[in-house]
Amino acid sequence: MKKSDTFAVIMAGGVGSRFWPYSRNHRPKQFLDVLGTGDSLIQMTNQRFLNLCPQENIYIVTNEIYYELVKEQLPELQDQQILTEPVGRNTAPCIAYASYKIASKNPQATIVVSPSDHAIFKETQFVEVITSGVEAAAHSDKIITIGIKPSRPETGYGYIQFWPDSGDDVKRVKTFTEKPELELAQKFIESGDFVWNSGIFIWNVQTIKSAFEVFLPEMAELFAHGEELYYTSGEKDFIRDVYYQCKNLSIDYGVMEKAPNVFVVLGDFGWSDMGSWSTLHDVKTKDEQGNVFEANVLAYDTKNCMVKGPKDKLIIVQGLEGYLVADIDNVLVICKKDNERQFRNFSSDIKAKKLSQFL
Repeated sequence: MKKSDTFAVIMAGGVGSRFWPYSRNHRPKQFLDVLGTGDSLIQMTNQRFLNLCPQENIYIVTNEIYYELVKEQLPELQDQQILTEPVGRNTAPCIAYASYKIASKNPQATIVVSPSDHAIFKETQFVEVITSGVEAAAHSDKIITIGIKPSRPETGYGYIQFWPDSGDDVKRVKTFTEKPELELAQKFIESGDFVWNSGIFIWNVQTIKSAFEVFLPEMAELFAHGEELYYTSGEKDFIRDVYYQCKNLSIDYGVMEKAPNVFVVLGDFGWSDMGSWSTLHDVKTKDEQGNVFEANVLAYDTKNCMVKGPKDKLIIVQGLEGYLVADIDNVLVICKKDNERQFRNFSSDIKAKKLSQFL
């Protein structure tokens, strides 16, 4: 498998609402140095894929309002590598756009699709797992997803069940389950044949085009009409017209849960989806009481908390357990750290009260 035939598509259009108020509409979490490494999550993701393909084969799909942020953080990208969406339509149109565009340039391409905001702590193992998936997908009709060995009965992730005896490295998928209740998640862990759905996909470009034609034919037809327009000055207007005709649909629901040729490569490479304050707390170094303090803090009788605030302010907390205290710009939030769904309610209520300047 030639590196020149391997492409990476990095999805970077989300607003990171579960990470509010650190992640904001004008600068969402993929553009933030969440881990304190000196690089944003999208910069780390781009760097990671340089081990698998050349820079010119890395494409970013993002909302058009984040075009300048992408250019600022990844100046090495050419304009043709930044695919801008006029409106968010979930992952199916995003992946269709990138796939049909790449296919018009390289019909032999094998594509790795990845979110921009995940943390990977074992880079070498990551490259090995992705390489295994690329090799399996390059010359077959396999639609491949990466499954993460679960470490706990997590209710915030999707799960993939696989057939245990269906292969050594690449196993046939049996079922997908979205964000189960705790009791069911516990049973999944105990069974041994379930893994977390990482949201990383691998396929050759002809395979994914065929899948769109079978399962999402209207969407396939829309993007196929652009074959002569990709990489030209007419691409942007074409995409703007197409996106407003696309349904809001995830690739999981539109293709992965319906296709018979879906396989999973199992991975254990220190993965975190960095989707919330709770996951950030999980990966950060903690004090003896399980606290993560990224601020000037005096804490009393406080356990398992996350406190983030400006360095020029003193934050005093007392008697808290499992709380988030986030004092960021013009917003102060004090709430239970692990109640991720509550952040969607915060967002809805802020919009309802016409206070969108705080989002």
